[in-house]
Amino acid sequence: MFTLNDNFCILPESYLFSEVARRINAFKESHPEADVIRMGIGDVTLPLCPAAIEAMHKAVDDESSSATFHGYGPEQGYPFLRDAISLHDYKNRGIDIDPSEIFVSDGAKSDTGNFGDILSADNTVAVTDPVYPVYVDTNVMAGRAGILADGAWSKIQYLPVTAANGFIPQLPESDVPDIIYLCYPNNPTGTTLTRDQLKVWVDFALEHGSLILFDSAYESFIREEDVPHSIYEIEGARKCAVEFRSFSKTAGFTGVRCGYTVIPKELKALDKEGKEVSLNHLWNRRQCTKFNGASYVSQRGAAAIFTPEGQRQVKEAVDYYLANAKVLREGLAEAGMEVFGGVNAPYVWIKAPGGMSSWEFFDLLLEKCNVAGTPGSGFGPAGEGYFRLTAFNTLENTIEAVRRIKAASF
Repeated sequence: MFTLNDNFCILPESYLFSEVARRINAFKESHPEADVIRMGIGDVTLPLCPAAIEAMHKAVDDESSSATFHGYGPEQGYPFLRDAISLHDYKNRGIDIDPSEIFVSDGAKSDTGNFGDILSADNTVAVTDPVYPVYVDTNVMAGRAGILADGAWSKIQYLPVTAANGFIPQLPESDVPDIIYLCYPNNPTGTTLTRDQLKVWVDFALEHGSLILFDSAYESFIREEDVPHSIYEIEGARKCAVEFRSFSKTAGFTGVRCGYTVIPKELKALDKEGKEVSLNHLWNRRQCTKFNGASYVSQRGAAAIFTPEGQRQVKEAVDYYLANAKVLREGLAEAGMEVFGGVNAPYVWIKAPGGMSSWEFFDLLLEKCNVAGTPGSGFGPAGEGYFRLTAFNTLENTIEAVRRIKAASF
C-alpha cells in the first residue's frame, strides 16, 4: 500500500491561526450576543484601492475579447509588472535589481514555504524566535526540523528576540546555520532592525556561506529613515540573500493574491559534487514545473499600484493602519501594559499582564473584553508570555478595543 510523507504526520494538529479561529468561533457560539473585535489574524479591512480596481476591471474586459484575451502567462510574471517592481521598489531606491531577478507569485506565504524545494534537506535552519509559523512548519514538512519537544524542534536553531535583548537577534555562537530566516519589519513583534544591525547578518552570511531568506512583506509600513526597506540596501546581500515581498498588506491583496520573490543572479549554492549552481536558474526551473503564474487580472491590479495615483492611494491605506497601531500602542501603554512594535509595522506586541501565559491572556481578553488577538507562544518558545494585536481592523473598532481593555484594568 502507498505510504505518506511522515514529516507531515509529526506536525502539530492545527496551524496557529486555525486554532485561534476555532476558539473564537466556539466563544461566539456560547456567547451569541458578544460583539467580538478580531485583532488576531493579520487580514486587512480596507477595500482595494481605486487604481487597482479600475485596472482589474479593465483586465477582466480584456479577457472578454479574443483580441485582448490572456491565457497562460509567463511563469515568472508579466514584463509590465516585473519592470514596474524593478523600477519603483528597487532602482528608485538606488538598488540595482533586474526584472529577470524578480519572480511574481500568488503571495509571499507560498514562496517562503516553497523555496525549500530547491534546498537540500540536509541544510541546518535558524529562525528568530518568535517567528512566523510558516518558516518552521514548512521545514518540518521537508524533514529539516527533527523532533518537537517543549514547543521547539530539535534540529532548528531558535534565536530569541525578546524585551531582554531589545528584540535584536544575536548571531549564532556555535553551530553555523546554512539557512537563516529573517522577517523585518518583524511579524509578530512589529519591531525592526537598523541598517547597521542588518549588516551584521549579511556579513555573517557572507563569511560562513549561509543563505538569508528575508521576508520584507511589511516594508511599506517603514517610516523611520534608518530602517532599510530591502536587504539589498546592504552591501554584499546580492550574494547571500533572497527577498520575499507581498502586495497583501501593502495594497490589501489578501484575497486577490499577488507577491514576488527576488533572487539575484550572483547568488549561488553548491550541488552534491561541489559545483556552483545559480539559485535564480533553479527557482525558475522549479516555477516552470510547479507554477502557472499569478493571474493576468491580479498582476494588472498590482501594476496599477505603481502609478502615481496608485502610490498615493496605497500610502493612505498604510497610513490608516499605522494610525491604528499608534492608537493601540499609546492606549495600551496608558493602561499600564508593556508595549513593543507598532511604529514601522502593523503589529503591536504586548507583555501579558500579571505573569499570565499567552493562551491564558487570550482566553481572559476574549471573555472579559470580547477582543481577540494571537497568543505569542504560537509563534515559538520565546513568544510565551507575549501577545500580538494587529492594526488591520477599523479605526472605530481599534479605539473601542482599547477602551474595553483600559476598562478591564488588567
